[in-house]
Amino acid sequence: MLYQLHEWQRALLTPFAHFADASAQLFSNPYSPLAYTPLSRRLAAGYELLYRLGKDYEKPAWDLPTTTLDGAEATVTEQIAAARPFCNLVHFVRTPMAPRKASARRKPDPTVLLVAPLSGHHATLLRDTVRALLPEHDVYVTDWIDARMVPQSAGPFHLADYVDYIRDFIRQLGPDVHVISVCQPTVPVLAAVSLMASDNDPKLPRSMIMMGGPIDPRKSPTQVNNLAKTKPYSWFENTLIHRVPPRFPGSGRKVYPGFLQHAGFVSMNPDRHLKSHYDFYLDLVRGDDDDAEAHRRFYDEYNAVLDMPAEYYLDTIRTVFQDFELPRGVWKVNGHLVKPSDIRSVALFTIEGELDDISGSGQTEAAQGLCSGIPADRKRHFTAPRCGHYGIFSGRRWREVICPQIAEFIRQHQDAA
Repeated sequence: MLYQLHEWQRALLTPFAHFADASAQLFSNPYSPLAYTPLSRRLAAGYELLYRLGKDYEKPAWDLPTTTLDGAEATVTEQIAAARPFCNLVHFVRTPMAPRKASARRKPDPTVLLVAPLSGHHATLLRDTVRALLPEHDVYVTDWIDARMVPQSAGPFHLADYVDYIRDFIRQLGPDVHVISVCQPTVPVLAAVSLMASDNDPKLPRSMIMMGGPIDPRKSPTQVNNLAKTKPYSWFENTLIHRVPPRFPGSGRKVYPGFLQHAGFVSMNPDRHLKSHYDFYLDLVRGDDDDAEAHRRFYDEYNAVLDMPAEYYLDTIRTVFQDFELPRGVWKVNGHLVKPSDIRSVALFTIEGELDDISGSGQTEAAQGLCSGIPADRKRHFTAPRCGHYGIFSGRRWREVICPQIAEFIRQHQDAA
């Protein structure tokens, strides 16, 4: 019922959002005489702020038309390399704009499987991650599908299914593939590689790069971890799970709605978001177009959320955040015990942010101890100074500090292989 109420509210707000957008244009468009009235800038700024607070945010585009390849510009096109009911594997194909000279030819760039989180936002949240990797890597990304768009005929989607998806994608791209997991997927990625190692799978990846994930949430618990521990499993099941309303393809499917996850994100730092919106209003009044556009880009991404399958969400709460089955060594996926100690040939690089308030210090590094079979010379850990959770994979520190280290690590173990 809560989901339906949310849709009714959205339907009620939509006309007001369109009115606010039209009014903002009326008081800012240079061809409108109202744009030259004394209070036009303030009125336009106020209306645009109302519009952005009330509008519905769709999934953003990747918007990565070009990159550099061997120092020259190349076009980038998105191709679906594999399609599953709940996820598309997207390949960013790079095509040089001019033929490369024979002397410039070199061995192919390393293949990277970038596993995006299924935790409320679309995979496009990793746009900056992909942009920085593209010049030196052949990049594939897991693009998770909004659960409300998946018909019930596709069946349920559990955490074990997530692990199976990752394992299938690794096998499709392997064995010369390097897997980068950001935040939530560090857990299912470690499970997938562990199960492959236990089966002596010849398609094991060359390396695993794990960034800001809850491998062991018992270490330095954050507000996110504490919520999962202070509430019983039944609370999550009875309070946060709702059925998709009739107007969507997934009508009737049980989901954890994206709008609830978004409300949770905002509630962690309400003052910061309030100040950001006020600063946006002031930027519009002052005519600071660059700062205003930066605000639009950020919230176009931040406010675009997706629904998660209820089975997957509840499995994650219990398995990862309440029972800690992975670090305790008791997690079974489809009856098979997950044993990270069986991994021996896959190099491991764990990365944390010093100021991460979602995955606390030591939670990702815990993979180093669990993967006891990997030789010490094939392991590395890095804590990014003055870096929060999103700074691990986006922004200046990601581009200038973290990404170069990942590229060097991948090259090292690609060449060794």
